[in-house]
Amino acid sequence: MSSIIMRPTAIGYACAIAIIGSACTPTGELDGNSGRLVRTSNETLVQITEDHIGGINGDTSYGQKAIEAALPGFTTEGIQTAVENNTEWALAAFNSDGFQVLQVFKGQNGKVRTVHGVTHHLQGPNGERIGMTFSEVGSSRADCRVGKNLWRGMAICHSNGHPNVELVYAIPGYQGPFDQLPAENDLFDAQLQRILWTPKS
Repeated sequence: MSSIIMRPTAIGYACAIAIIGSACTPTGELDGNSGRLVRTSNETLVQITEDHIGGINGDTSYGQKAIEAALPGFTTEGIQTAVENNTEWALAAFNSDGFQVLQVFKGQNGKVRTVHGVTHHLQGPNGERIGMTFSEVGSSRADCRVGKNLWRGMAICHSNGHPNVELVYAIPGYQGPFDQLPAENDLFDAQLQRILWTPKS
């Protein structure tokens, strides 16, 4: 079954609902037997580092023109989506094929506050890609905390060596308790759903 995040505005609302259970499903195909996301490409459209995500950095203004200028070939569109504690409006960035790659959130200073990477067509600072498992990424339970509210029961971990980049994992089959992380072995198959980038302060 396909679960590709594409352009229609309605998908933003669907994302807000879907994330309550397992974060917004990233671009890719779901395996019919296991229900796991299958990475369909290793093409990198956006590279994430500590200092930037694509052409977006700490000085980038929040607005369609500024974000599109920072991401040549991308277009943006307003969506409503879920963050950890609530839902809010963001600008979704789409590539030329209409796939949603990033969700960009506004800060109080009129700059970009944070960016969520939501497709395997981007790469984290240590080579992380959406759909990889906790063990494939090499995350450590000590670098993680348990998600709250809309991300309840998920693992939120720092990218190794990059404190302003976080990795959000869904934990398949996890039945709780939801106020703490499961044991390290039970995290091995957790699946990366989002990569969060925040400008360094």
